[in-house]
Amino acid sequence: MTGSAQRPLLFLDVDGPLIPFGATPQQRPDGYPTYRTGAAAPGPAELNPLLSRIDPALGPRLTALGCDLVWATTWMDEANECIAPWLGLPELPVLAWPEPVYEDPLDWRDGLHWKTRHLVDRAAGRTFVWIDDEITGTDRAWVAAHHPGTALLHRVDPAQGLTDADFAALGAWLRANR
Repeated sequence: MTGSAQRPLLFLDVDGPLIPFGATPQQRPDGYPTYRTGAAAPGPAELNPLLSRIDPALGPRLTALGCDLVWATTWMDEANECIAPWLGLPELPVLAWPEPVYEDPLDWRDGLHWKTRHLVDRAAGRTFVWIDDEITGTDRAWVAAHHPGTALLHRVDPAQGLTDADFAALGAWLRANR
């Protein structure tokens, strides 16, 4: 196979990885940095004050990872309406969550994230990266046992959002697993 069929999928959450939140005043005494885009007129992103916490430079950095980006967020289509233009990204596929969100009581008891099964189903054996702030060891163990391909479940500190260290770890893993 050639082209994007060989590229890893990158499932991307918004709240936490792209929009940092939850830092204490001691962690961020000056608050979160805010950013603007080069857009001439305000768009949907400018109407939500939290979106100004998203560094537009993350878009090119995510693209440079060489993965097929997929929104894996409860923002659903709003991620394409608000966040993709802010980051300079094209419209991306959106992982559709079942309505209502299906949670197996055993998963909940064992601490499996409600997204985990759906991500593995969508990956369908392809190599993938999942960037989220709610990933646990339970999710990693479940994916290792149920996904026939290679996967990296990368937890981001929601108080920081994606950092240089995260991109270094993602890049190193992707170079080793292509």
